[in-house]
Amino acid sequence: MSSTERTGLPEILYEDNHLIAVNKRPGDIVQGDKTGDAPLGDLLKAYIKEKYKKPGEVFLGVVHRLDRPVSGVVVFARTSKALARMNELFRERRTQKTYWAVVRTAPPQASGSLIHYLKKDEKNNKSRAYAQEVPGSSRAWLDYRLLGKSDHYYLLEVLPHTGRHHQIRVQLSTMGCPIKGDVKYGAERTNENGSIHLHARRLVFLHPVKKEEIILTAQPPDDAVWNYFSRSLSEES
Repeated sequence: MSSTERTGLPEILYEDNHLIAVNKRPGDIVQGDKTGDAPLGDLLKAYIKEKYKKPGEVFLGVVHRLDRPVSGVVVFARTSKALARMNELFRERRTQKTYWAVVRTAPPQASGSLIHYLKKDEKNNKSRAYAQEVPGSSRAWLDYRLLGKSDHYYLLEVLPHTGRHHQIRVQLSTMGCPIKGDVKYGAERTNENGSIHLHARRLVFLHPVKKEEIILTAQPPDDAVWNYFSRSLSEES
């Protein structure tokens, strides 16, 4: 799914003079890559330029990224000061990230922690998980819990404590629970639109300038599986 095939912006979750956050759609790219598709940064720059009648070049800094087939909360900085401070927050892990993942296989326990040592395969753009540290590997840690189940799938809530390449994807797969649509990490088949069922549901951090807590929550994409779990969770609450 190409960003150039889209019209309009993704849903804007938060906007002020310092930050702008959106609910990234699967298929959107945060930064430009070799495909040449229009990245979110460029779309948002055009939006800011038009909305605020800004002359000249619009500043927009990439704070963090989501893989192209993943959806959910993404934050950009609108000033260099905000970018530097947000980079520091993410680098020092002073943010709280919550993901939702749909998997085909039930996890071995209803909740638990996963610790692996991940090593990136640059050539194939994959990461491999090891039980013990190996040369060139980095420690990866996440917590998960089962939120719901349907006739065919299970919904997991995932809280990563480290930020490694493809961490959630490879760690859940190593547990025996590859994410729906993620054939790179063991799913049986792709999703029709090229997405995977991994969604950055929630991000909590201290505003870099206002110093107030910001809580951003993003609805999952509109498809039958996500809609089932969103509906069932809202009925329980």
